[in-house]
Amino acid sequence: MRATLRGVPPNFLAIPFGLAGLGVVWRTMAERYGAPSTVANVLLIMATVTLTEVVVAQLVRGPRQIAADLRDSALSPFLSLAFIVPIVIAGGIVSLAPSLSKAVFIGALIPMSLIGAWLTGQWIAGDLDVAKAHPGYFLPTVAGGFLSAQVAPHVGVHSLGMLLFGVGVACWLMLGSVILNRLLFTTQLPAQLVPTLAIEVAPPAVASNAYFALHGLRADTVSYALAGYAVLMVLVQVRLLPLYLRLRFTPGFWAFTFSWSAVALLALHWLALTHPSGQRPLAWLVCGAVTVLVFAIAARTVVGLARRDLVTPVPSRVLARASAPGGAAAETAR
Repeated sequence: MRATLRGVPPNFLAIPFGLAGLGVVWRTMAERYGAPSTVANVLLIMATVTLTEVVVAQLVRGPRQIAADLRDSALSPFLSLAFIVPIVIAGGIVSLAPSLSKAVFIGALIPMSLIGAWLTGQWIAGDLDVAKAHPGYFLPTVAGGFLSAQVAPHVGVHSLGMLLFGVGVACWLMLGSVILNRLLFTTQLPAQLVPTLAIEVAPPAVASNAYFALHGLRADTVSYALAGYAVLMVLVQVRLLPLYLRLRFTPGFWAFTFSWSAVALLALHWLALTHPSGQRPLAWLVCGAVTVLVFAIAARTVVGLARRDLVTPVPSRVLARASAPGGAAAETAR
């Protein structure tokens, strides 16, 4: 068991992230269209349990390996999800347990902010490998800022939400141009990082959702501008489908789940704002589509875990070296 847990990489944190995002979509469906609230509750419970399991797996890897992951230019952004996911869960339970939701939000916001600041400083001070840079770099500060801003007004800290929205915007501007420059003008991403291209659709969607949470559902210049960019990124994803279809399934495919859940939530907001003909069926179509996507990836993950081809256990000889005096440093170097 220890060998298996030590083989769980930080990007497995995308699993509870996707489940929590889908749970928020179903919570919105329950509040606006009478969908069963049980579905949202189950999804958020699944997200909480899965988050706990993956965090335990990261702790089992040991402090030296965690420190190495924090310095890794490919893996480090995913570690921030350990604190971002609880914020998403807090937003999903605010209507059921307001006090608990606020406590979870504040408790996760502090370490999330710290790890976001530390990673930003690490990227500035360190020597980044450009070939390993990917859209996952949006997670610590862009996703963290916007998602916190989205939840903040619901737990009674609206002004803090405005501040966090500013963090998201600033970091999006800073990182967005750098990441697009890497994607456009250097070599293609390695196959294992190609699924992170799905994250490109997330920033305008989570920014829009946060804007609506802070200012209410209203059609103004900012909301239209963000929606326009979101539509562009959705269309870009259509062009990227051939790249995705050539890939072997890996846990990296969970990058699709939260990204498209954020898009689905944005679509539900615009349906509620514009009241088009067939609003209710369209809302169910959006919810159904993203639910099928998430559960298809979840089913394939279960199959992969059953076949033992998604997690590579750390060999017992490596565990023995790590347990020996000075052995952890050698294992980290490996």
